[in-house]
Amino acid sequence: MFKSLLTAGTAVALSVGAASAADLPRRVAPPPVFTPVPVFTWTGAYFGINAGYAYTEADRVSTVGIGALQANVTNGLRRVSVPLAQDGFTAGGQVGYNYQFTPGSGIVVGLEADAAYTDLNRRRTESIFLPAFNPNRLTNAYQADLSFLGTVRGRIGYAFDRFLVYGTGGFAYGDVTQTVAFQTGAPQTYFGSRSRIETGYAYGGGVEYAMPTDSFLNFFKSNAVTVKAEYIRYDLGSRNLLVASTGGPGVGYFSRFRTEGSLVRAGLNFKFGTF
Repeated sequence: MFKSLLTAGTAVALSVGAASAADLPRRVAPPPVFTPVPVFTWTGAYFGINAGYAYTEADRVSTVGIGALQANVTNGLRRVSVPLAQDGFTAGGQVGYNYQFTPGSGIVVGLEADAAYTDLNRRRTESIFLPAFNPNRLTNAYQADLSFLGTVRGRIGYAFDRFLVYGTGGFAYGDVTQTVAFQTGAPQTYFGSRSRIETGYAYGGGVEYAMPTDSFLNFFKSNAVTVKAEYIRYDLGSRNLLVASTGGPGVGYFSRFRTEGSLVRAGLNFKFGTF
């Protein structure tokens, strides 16, 4: 009898212990860790290169005579207005800094300075023979050259994540050379030339896209490589050039040049700073 009671008690104790073990909390696996993907921002410094096409818009040289020499202009011996269209290749570089107010999409402001070689050199030579007004064959030669153009511009735009649309405007400067030579027969009779840095303004706009960091173009291991396309219009103003008599000062012509035009170019930037 005692043996039966002991066996029964042991069985009850084992069953109660098993039930208690089942009620113990199980070990819960830790939740997976998610690393957030950094939100792209345009904030940071950058440098890059650009290349494209340059062309002029106000491409005429106008001339007036001093005193009695105005009659030569009126009679067509010296042209009142001469077309001097220019176009060519442009290439250069830029540096700048952007600040984006809200990462992802938002307003972006910045400052950019650039300098570019411009293949804008045009010469025009005319031979004029009007014996009713002058028995000699006259030669009129004109030249205009803009060898480089630089700008310092503000930029403001809106970023749609890695895509940026912007407008830009500011200061412009360039190396301008202008020459006029009027000849009567063999000897040169009137000549004027100027070569100097002219200043003015520039404005335009463009679009820019930031490629992934692991782009094959990321030679400098920057945190982003961006490509852009932009239009820049520049105006360095108008200047009168004295085309003076080689036989003595104060007699001659004034030829007026205007230096303005446009650049259409593509660029590549390497961005450093905030991701």
